[in-house]
Amino acid sequence: MSLRRLGSLSAVLLTATALTACSAEPVEADDPKSSGTGTTAPSGAPGGAPNKGDLPLADAIRKIPVAEEKRTGYERDSFKHWADEDDDGCPTRQEVLIAEAVTAPEQGARCTLSGGSWLSYYDEAEVTDAKKLDIDHMVPLAEAWDSGAHDWTPERREAYANDLDAERSLVAVTAKTNRSKADRDPAQWMPPAQSAACTYLVDWTATKLRWNLSADETEQAALLELAEPCADSTVEYEPAS
Repeated sequence: MSLRRLGSLSAVLLTATALTACSAEPVEADDPKSSGTGTTAPSGAPGGAPNKGDLPLADAIRKIPVAEEKRTGYERDSFKHWADEDDDGCPTRQEVLIAEAVTAPEQGARCTLSGGSWLSYYDEAEVTDAKKLDIDHMVPLAEAWDSGAHDWTPERREAYANDLDAERSLVAVTAKTNRSKADRDPAQWMPPAQSAACTYLVDWTATKLRWNLSADETEQAALLELAEPCADSTVEYEPAS
């Protein structure tokens, strides 16, 4: 199990049972964490040494490089995802589900999971069927491609798609909210639960900074406007290796 997930999300997730090995993959170009406002914990930064303290959300947003998006050449398969990065028999999808469970599921052969409980923070939904859960890439794969991943090596894209070292990179949410989000940025989509807004903006910003991804001008303007009610929210991040 990656260090990213241990014990970090227990305060924010609730109920779901009967988790099987893998639920259906999202149709999105891409596939719960605490909700609400206030201080939020680590994720990522643009190159250099890790940030030593929390940044106010608006200041963190301004640290995201601004550049035009480049979608040309994107294919979802450019990002190898749901890999078993630590060779423990559990692919990334299962690792996230195990880590984000309020009640730990039982693990069977080939990382088949049963039992457990979860809460989707995007919509505050208690999930009782694991097949209704997707694992969302906080910054969708297509958006990551647009924002700089088109220049990455295949190995770095795989590391991004399976990032278990930052708790904000991947989240377990209801399939319907994940698929509603698709590959859209916050200028085009925000979680339906009002309580999720500030957390989502922190998570998005931290992920962009962690992987040194850019934002276009429309995205940056939307982030800053949406962040206005989140004066107490802060971002702490660590660059991806």
